[in-house]
Formats: sequence, structure tokens, C-alpha cells
Amino acid sequence: MGRFKPHSTAPVKERAILVGVDQGKGAWSIEESLDELRRLAETDGAEVVYVATQRLDHPVPKTYIGSGKVEEIATLVRNLDADVVIFDDELSPSQQSNLERAFKEPTKVIDRTALILDIFGVHAHTREGRLQVQLAQLQYVLPRLRGMWSHLVGEQTRGGIGSRFGQGESQLEVDRRLIRNRIATLREELRRLEQRRNVQSKARWESGIYRVALVGYTNAGKSTLLNRLTDSDVYVRDELFATLDPTTRALDLEEGRKITLTDTVGFIQKLPTTLVESFKSTLAEALAADLILKVVDASDPHAKKELAAVDDVLREIGAADIRSVVVFNKCDMLDEDQRRALSLEHPEAVQISALEGLGVSGLLYRIAQEASEGDSTITVLVPYEKGMLIKMVHERCQIVREEYVQEGLKATVRASKRMSDFLAPYAYND
Repeated sequence: MGRFKPHSTAPVKERAILVGVDQGKGAWSIEESLDELRRLAETDGAEVVYVATQRLDHPVPKTYIGSGKVEEIATLVRNLDADVVIFDDELSPSQQSNLERAFKEPTKVIDRTALILDIFGVHAHTREGRLQVQLAQLQYVLPRLRGMWSHLVGEQTRGGIGSRFGQGESQLEVDRRLIRNRIATLREELRRLEQRRNVQSKARWESGIYRVALVGYTNAGKSTLLNRLTDSDVYVRDELFATLDPTTRALDLEEGRKITLTDTVGFIQKLPTTLVESFKSTLAEALAADLILKVVDASDPHAKKELAAVDDVLREIGAADIRSVVVFNKCDMLDEDQRRALSLEHPEAVQISALEGLGVSGLLYRIAQEASEGDSTITVLVPYEKGMLIKMVHERCQIVREEYVQEGLKATVRASKRMSDFLAPYAYND
């Protein structure tokens, strides 16, 4: 027994060094951006052992950071036994390859984009979510293939037996072709899923259901709010990108109107372009909404910048003109003076605590106000054989007065324009 030592089967955290370049521009300071990168790394299971920064007007084309800083980090990698070096900005394929050579195997070099893609890969649960992650990952990997096969390509330049067959380049072209084919297949599958969603979305639109989408910075508390409003049990955890796949739940407002609430993927600053492109069909849930609730963590010191990042993504997907309400969450963590200052700065916003339930009734009232905007009062007589329409009247309209007469349901209701159009053929005039 003495010769065999038991080993723990628990996963060992990778030791990470974070690297950021301060170019003196942008809304976020280098410290704030690297603090967020630390949270991303920890969400992905890494232990951050060192954070390195460099002030540069422009990144160095060959290695992104200066040669002296490369040597410094190479020394840190050895001394701190680091497994991975994570850069806060996207690296070009050549920069990543040059840095990996400088830091030596087996140390990995990745950037913010690769880190986010890795987190998304863990948190994607639906078929569509997994397909979208695969597409984004392959689009990221494709231009980096040459660096991955550099050890074989290098054998060609040295000559010798086997060098005349160009095995590295041949494998490189094979892999490129396979990846391009897979990308095409994924896009086609996602297109079909998007068409199916469009049919479902059109059906919801035609049914007159008022649609509300929850958007916001990652970890703002959107899932907690969805659970609070709809008595659901959507996965909630204090980590970045805990929610990836959109979740829709139905909710009956006090006035009797039925609406849907959809929780969407959290946003983040420097959200990779390939990711936004791949997830457009998921983000389309926000695009198809009648109302967008922009959920903001009021206790976060970067709340203003996070709200600006959310607005940037909404503009990018074409959802900037949809009616919206700013919802400051986690207000139980603010004192009275802070809440008052928030009210003065954002008088139209709603302050809540989804966790504690504070202000939620006020939010529901505001949603009801928004949902009834543009409603008109109409009196209808719906025949009994139109049972589905009678059901819709009770679910989608605010009943002012109703009575059952011999011909059917006679009701005076407050209805949205969509429902008014449905009910127009049954308009009743005394």
C-alpha cells in the first residue's frame, strides 16, 4: 500500500495569467476590463495567479504586447507554473502563434473571445444553443488553423524524408475544407430552426399575446426576475452567462391580460462579433418583443457602462427602436440616498429587488401600462361557436362589462390594436 498514493479525482483549476493593453481609450478603464476578464476566467474554472498590463498607443503587430513584456510574462509563466495566458482583447492568428512559441508548450494562449466561447460551450443546453456555439467556435478557429499545424508545416522547411509530400499543408487544407463544410451545415440547420421560431413567433403575434423580453448585462438578475414574476425555477447562479438559452414563460396580469416573458442571453462589453452573428436567432427574441425590459444591477459600480453596452448590442441587432423600460434590480443593496439619486437621474426607470420581491408589484403595473398603451374600447358580440375567440377575449383583453345573451358573449373590452382587428367583424352597436 505504501507504494501507491491515492490521487484526488476533483478537477484541478488551471492557473491563469491575465494580460491587458491600456490604449487610453474606450469607456472602460483597463482595471475595470481586466476585473471583468478575471470573473470570466473564474467562471470558466481558472485560478488567476497574476495580472499584467502594458500602456501602448497601438498593439504590437507581431505579439500584441512589446518584446520586453513578452519576456517578462514568459518568466512569470515558468515561475508561477501557469497553464494559460489570457489576453483581454482578440488576438490575430499570427499573434497567438508567436506568443505560444514565446511562452513554450504546454502553456496555452487564448483571448477574451476564446474564453467567452468556452463558457458558452459549457452553458449551452438546447440544440439551437449548442449549434450556435459550434458555429461561433468554428468561425473563430478557421483562420487560426495554420498556427495549429505549424509544427508540420515547419517540417517541410527543414527538408528531409517525408518533406516532399507537404503533409502539414495537405492536412491544413483538409481541415479547412471540413470546417467550411461544417459551418455551412450548421448555418443551414440554424436557418431551419429560425424559420420554425419565426412561425411560432408569428403565431404568438397573431394570437394577440403581448411579448416582453428581459435583456441586460450578464449577471444582472434577469433569471431571478423571471422566476419571481412567473413562479418558475429557471437556473440561477452568481456567475457570468449562467443563462444562455432563451426561456419563455406566460404571465397573467392583474387586469386579466396574458403576456409572455422571455429571458435572453446576458450581454457583455467586447462581445465577440462572431458570437453576436451566431446568436442573432436567439437575440431575435428581443427583436420580436413588444416591450424590452433592460435589467440593470443597480449595486454594480459599472451600472451606467453596462447599460450602455446593452444599448450597443440592441442597436447592433436592430432592436433599438422597440419600446423599453429600464429596471434597476438589486436595489435592496442600496441605501436611501443612493435610491433617491437613482430616481433623480432615471425618473422613468423602475427600482426593484427580484430576490426580495421589493418593487415587483410596481413593475407589473408598469408592464400593464405599457401593454395597454394604444388600447381602445370596443363592444363585441361573439357567437358561442367561436369558442377559441371567446377564450382569447378573456385572456387577451381587459373586460369592462360582459353578459351572455342568446346569440353569444356580449362584452365591452379594452383591447390592443391587434385584438381590435380580430374582433372588428364582431363589433356590436346598440
